[in-house]
Amino acid sequence: MSYQAEYQRSMQDPEGFWRDQAKQLEWYKFPQQILSKDADGIGHWFADGEMNTAYMALDHHVKNGRGNQTAIIYDSPVTNTKAKISYAELTDQVARTAGMLADLGVVKGDRVIIYMPMIPEAVVAMLAVARLGAIHSVVFGGFAPPELAVRIDDATPKVIMTASCGIEVKKVIEYKPLVDKAIELAKHKPQCCVLLQRPQATASMIAGRDHDWASLLAKAKPIGCTPVKGSDPLYILYTSGTTGKPKGVVRENGGHAVALNYSMKAIYNVEAGDVFWAASDVGWVVGHSYIVYGPLLHGCTTIVYEGKPIMTPDAGALWRIISEYKVKSFFTAPTAFRAVKKEDPEALLMKPYDLSCLQVIFSAGERLDPPTQEWLTDKSGKTVVDHWWQTETGWGITANLWGVEPKPVKLGSSTLPTPGFDVRILDENGKQLARNEQGYIAIKLPLPPSCMNRVWGDDNKFRDSYLQFLPGYYTTGDGGYIDDEGYVFVMGRVDDVINVAGHRLSTGEIEEVVAGHPAVAECAVIARDDELKGQIPMGLVVLKSGVSVDETQLGQELVKRIRDNIGAIACYKDTVILKRLPKTRSGKTLRKTLNGIVNGKPYNVPSTIDDPGVINEIIETLRGKKMIGELKEKTRYSM
Repeated sequence: MSYQAEYQRSMQDPEGFWRDQAKQLEWYKFPQQILSKDADGIGHWFADGEMNTAYMALDHHVKNGRGNQTAIIYDSPVTNTKAKISYAELTDQVARTAGMLADLGVVKGDRVIIYMPMIPEAVVAMLAVARLGAIHSVVFGGFAPPELAVRIDDATPKVIMTASCGIEVKKVIEYKPLVDKAIELAKHKPQCCVLLQRPQATASMIAGRDHDWASLLAKAKPIGCTPVKGSDPLYILYTSGTTGKPKGVVRENGGHAVALNYSMKAIYNVEAGDVFWAASDVGWVVGHSYIVYGPLLHGCTTIVYEGKPIMTPDAGALWRIISEYKVKSFFTAPTAFRAVKKEDPEALLMKPYDLSCLQVIFSAGERLDPPTQEWLTDKSGKTVVDHWWQTETGWGITANLWGVEPKPVKLGSSTLPTPGFDVRILDENGKQLARNEQGYIAIKLPLPPSCMNRVWGDDNKFRDSYLQFLPGYYTTGDGGYIDDEGYVFVMGRVDDVINVAGHRLSTGEIEEVVAGHPAVAECAVIARDDELKGQIPMGLVVLKSGVSVDETQLGQELVKRIRDNIGAIACYKDTVILKRLPKTRSGKTLRKTLNGIVNGKPYNVPSTIDDPGVINEIIETLRGKKMIGELKEKTRYSM
């Protein structure tokens, strides 16, 4: 079937389209009610179906002869450990871990917080909770206690599952003191903690509250799957905004399983038995969707990688994994590729590895800048595909459907809307804009399966945050345009716009030009306040490893590039070379934080920052160049 036929059917007959996709999974009771809508037009998919996501992802495959196939490959360069777990072994581990949780009183609908490093037990924990019909909320291992405490109070878990430590390159991070402090801070007190002792650190236990994972598991009996409705929650995942209380995105079992199973073939073009790798962390939505649930629902082999794109041991780490395990389809964030490009600009560390197994490279998490896309395409010889989605959707809003009809790649575009997503470009009054006109990217309701349809414990927050601004649409918060061929160009968050003397310019457009300079590894363009023009762009750049340039000369070259590509109207003049940019652990650059620093305004350093020390480095650099004065307010750590 062509892309156009597939997409049109999803628009004209959504219930028929998604009913057919639901038939690809094994339900206890197939849904009769494919789509039901509430008063706001929000859809609930497969509400009356009966199922269990862990059954679909595990027991079903064992029953159908895949028991001996590898389900999980664990590769941990930080502990020098490798292991393979078959579908039969994983099913048994999950069933016994579910039994362990049942012995602690966990039942259908209870919440369990999982605060774990990238080890197989994190995946086992998620699936064990799902097996019981309970609701998991994974919090990125190493999150600071105040942030974990907020999530404990919001989700009110019965149990916390954790490990004694995580490992960041060569640094051991002890988790237990962080968990103890978070519980102390939280109003809600979980009944107990289950702790996995790792050899790199031994955690102390609090009598009566804490239980040793291995001891409990040794006594536990395997337990079967608890049936749930298609509309019952599978998990809560908190978005980590820079201000206010984080939003608990609720994912329903039925729509989630159907959409992810469909996406594995439609977007990534993998079949059961293929090796699929999403280089992310189970703490993020990518880890939920494409380390755990998507690959296992589809019968693939998934990789759990406890390491970094660089430094474990070098910038060839990604290529080693792909070659060693014969990865067919690979997916990670642009920041990983930029880190590799910075450390190994000529891709010399790629050369020893045979990448012939790899069909295509996918990227998402933030905009894939064209210079990085071109570099990766050139060095790998592979097609590099950007696709765009959000924590709220759980899978790609726009994508190049490699398993339906691959399309020509356009640099800077995440290609076409995925079946089910009615993507529109609107102005602030909800009027649809013409092709090539920039505006708000919105999705006409109802949203397709797997998309968020409520915030945990606060339905008003969902309506206010996503539905109120453009009635009848889900507002993505991103801006962009659709070209004459229907390709979607996501130019960045709508607040990442610079207003230069009344002319609105996207930071994404300017960053494209700056990043195209041969000396630049990555960059962030910030709106700097200006008395005359209101705002002017300022470039913060990180150079490729081993490259040395004069900052003044680089600035002059970038001014010329921007004049040639965008025009003098951009008024670009200031360039500052930094050692590194501040980022979240998932790789997003903290542009709002940088904006506050540059303009001497109150700013936040969110809990998701990869290394808080980078902020002081940047402040000292900017002060040394007399780019900023005294900041009006000290750094605030916030959600």
